[in-house]
Amino acid sequence: MKITSQIGRLSLFIIYFWFGILKVFGLSPAEALVENLFQETLGTWFDFSLFCMGFGMFECLLGILWLFPKLSKIALYLLFFHMATTFLPVLVLTEEIWQTWFTPTLVGQYIIKNLALISLGLFITKSYDQEKSEELKKPILKILRNQKELAS
Repeated sequence: MKITSQIGRLSLFIIYFWFGILKVFGLSPAEALVENLFQETLGTWFDFSLFCMGFGMFECLLGILWLFPKLSKIALYLLFFHMATTFLPVLVLTEEIWQTWFTPTLVGQYIIKNLALISLGLFITKSYDQEKSEELKKPILKILRNQKELAS
């Protein structure tokens, strides 16, 4: 299970860092969607280019966090926050997300696939928690075995 978790970590790093760095350099194919959502929600408060760069750096940081098992819970909470923002277009920009009832556009599919990222983040975090739990049990089991041998 450990190798599966490590592959998942690497996958989340690649996805988040890659997509984030594209936003930082203004090369993201999702930039139009992000800008439309930005205009609908935060448009009067911030400059979009600055926001997009910051959002891209946030995604890069999130990707890097997934590389460190001890930071799994922080990464998971930030992933939940990020997913809340990425699902907003489903509610706010419905014409860009849905062709017809239950038929998403390509952009809609791009957003819906994020359910897999949420599942992967939950799996990785749970796996790490289980690994730590098992490591804590090992010394106790060793002590119990030694006491059992001494009693015999």
